[in-house]
Amino acid sequence: MTTSLQKEHTESVENPGAYWARAAETCHWYKPYDTVLDDSNKPFYKWFKGGVTNTCFNALDFHIDNGLGEQTALIYDSPVTDTSRQYTYNELRDEVAKFSGVLEANGVEKGDRVVIYMPMIPEAAIAMLACARIGAVHSVVFGGFASKELATQADVLNGLVRDFLSNVRAA
Repeated sequence: MTTSLQKEHTESVENPGAYWARAAETCHWYKPYDTVLDDSNKPFYKWFKGGVTNTCFNALDFHIDNGLGEQTALIYDSPVTDTSRQYTYNELRDEVAKFSGVLEANGVEKGDRVVIYMPMIPEAAIAMLACARIGAVHSVVFGGFASKELATQADVLNGLVRDFLSNVRAA
């Protein structure tokens, strides 16, 4: 017997364009995409070519706009610190908006690179969503890394961004 998950996986592999086009219908687009998958320059695939969206908007505001603002969006439960917190979509959006303002007040803008060096706490998710809200590229580094490992991760991120930008400019 084939499960629903197996069917989804098979379709995503065998017909990724149709599969992801259907998934994209559940998202908000500021500008609709022209092409779901442009594979004309393999292996440099372009997904949703021509489209403009925002991950943070789709993760928070979209749900709020659809009447789910008071539903739980994030649950934090740490047996290590015996801490448990829940955030509604409204609460999480407000925290993300505040931190987006902090980032912008410190000069972070669209296209900038931000390394998030935090433990697994709600504020790490808030920081990631805040970066996405303003269009900053972010990399998450586990908060337990020592300074040498953190510097290595920052170098890797810079290299990846450089490579990505050179491929975008070449295309």
